Amino acid sequence: MSVPTRGHQATLGQGGPGPFGVLRRALRLLEAVDRHPHGATLAELGRDLSLPSAAVQGLAEELETEGYLHCVDGIWSLGGTLALLGRQNREQLIRAKLHHKLAELRDQLGAAVYFSRYQDGELCVEAVSAADHAPAVDEWVDFRATAHASAIGKCLLSQLDHDGRRDHLARHPIARLTARTITDPEQLMHRLERQPATVPVLDIQEYALGTVCAAVPVTAGSTVGCLATSMPVERIHQLKGAAELLAAQAAPLMLAMAV
Repeated sequence: MSVPTRGHQATLGQGGPGPFGVLRRALRLLEAVDRHPHGATLAELGRDLSLPSAAVQGLAEELETEGYLHCVDGIWSLGGTLALLGRQNREQLIRAKLHHKLAELRDQLGAAVYFSRYQDGELCVEAVSAADHAPAVDEWVDFRATAHASAIGKCLLSQLDHDGRRDHLARHPIARLTARTITDPEQLMHRLERQPATVPVLDIQEYALGTVCAAVPVTAGSTVGCLATSMPVERIHQLKGAAELLAAQAAPLMLAMAV
């Protein structure tokens, strides 16, 4: 992701649609605030970004909620969260914010929520938020060996290049887990290559009978990640709405990881 250098004029409208656009617009706003060492009003930020102050206000207030901006008497400045990110506890802070976000999503969906990355050639489920009313899927076969069948795995693989996918499948041969599992490598490769970045990846009982899943990309810098949920097949009619909520909430996670 390219970020304009300090002092470069960039408007919030240049962010584009979807969660990636929200992230870019948030970064543009943070950069604009950073150019005012003594703080700035919404009107001043609006002028910097070639937008009316009302258009900046909503995003500024969201960033204030997350601690990235701070407002006193109408003057906006960078918040304490950014200062903390530069200290030794940066990773702990990010992980705490991640678990908090996942717990919020879990309660909104009434379903388990997962954050995963693809690191060093392997799928890694880094955080799971589950509860009695929102149980996690039973990992009856190691997730690392079943990326071809899970929504998480397919979402991560779809973000790799062609050679990266081939390498992964060569190290983790495709196995049939249910009658719905794709076992033809070429068919799987074709689907992964045609997967639009803005469309959620679904698993309809491919990994485990009785369970459906959805995953959306979470990409910041060099991170290849995803946000996912799982629920009983009886709730399949809720899966599309759940995926849309995940996509909408991916941007705050991306921002926390990118800043």
